[in-house]
Amino acid sequence: MSRIRIRHTTGYRYKAPAVASYNEARMLPSTSDGQFVIYSNLDVRPSTSVNTYEDYWGTTVTSFDVLSPHTELQLTATSLVEVRPRLTGGHDITWEQLAKVSKRATPYVEQLGQTDRTRPLDDLVETARRFVDETETPGEAAAAIARYVGEEMQYMSGVTHVHTNAHEAWAKRKGVCQDIAHVTIGALRAVGIPAKYVSGYLHPKPNAQIGETVVGESHAWVEWFTGDWTAWDPTNLIDIGERHVKVGYGRDYADVAPLRGVYAGAGGSELFVTVEITKES
Repeated sequence: MSRIRIRHTTGYRYKAPAVASYNEARMLPSTSDGQFVIYSNLDVRPSTSVNTYEDYWGTTVTSFDVLSPHTELQLTATSLVEVRPRLTGGHDITWEQLAKVSKRATPYVEQLGQTDRTRPLDDLVETARRFVDETETPGEAAAAIARYVGEEMQYMSGVTHVHTNAHEAWAKRKGVCQDIAHVTIGALRAVGIPAKYVSGYLHPKPNAQIGETVVGESHAWVEWFTGDWTAWDPTNLIDIGERHVKVGYGRDYADVAPLRGVYAGAGGSELFVTVEITKES
């Protein structure tokens, strides 16, 4: 068990004053399996009233409007989370059972459909089907598919962008965690395995000293259902453990973007992001 403090600052600088902006933030973790939120707060500048609610997927959302001219919008999310060993999915049902559950239960049906971000290329679908033929259960196939994608793709920033889809990332065999998660999810759904996109944070230093603050970033991984929900990090080829903090999940990145909104103004905008992660115990 460990305690992790996260300070995530993001926002926009406007080239000309924004007359008004309307925004949603998904930056605060919530208590769930494997983690307990001790403290969380979102500070919005310019100061304004906020509304907090859970979206359809169970992610904490902070919505707010800034209705006076401003040249910068800054959000700072600060959280202290106690992370515990996760319960691992040990209940592996048959393909026949999975097909029946996936067709009648809404949470699984919704995580089976491809989106524009997850739809896989044909060669990956063929490989995923081969893993299905070579394994006995959906759980074994899912684990093999996720590991294959993680091993085939090289983590490299700068070659993709926030709107890159699984087609493009897989063709390059390069990308960041968002891309690797999308490709993995697309391959799993293609063979009938429900899969979620999970957003959160990963402490980047396994042996960090207590009290040491390091530069981090938002992270993404996957969960698949084969009797139980199983979480795995294909970017790092590791189980979800005491360095992972979950913020939310959805069908793809679009459902859990940390900050999105619209503004009224004459000029463009520039996004800025910093993440600091500290191991408290």
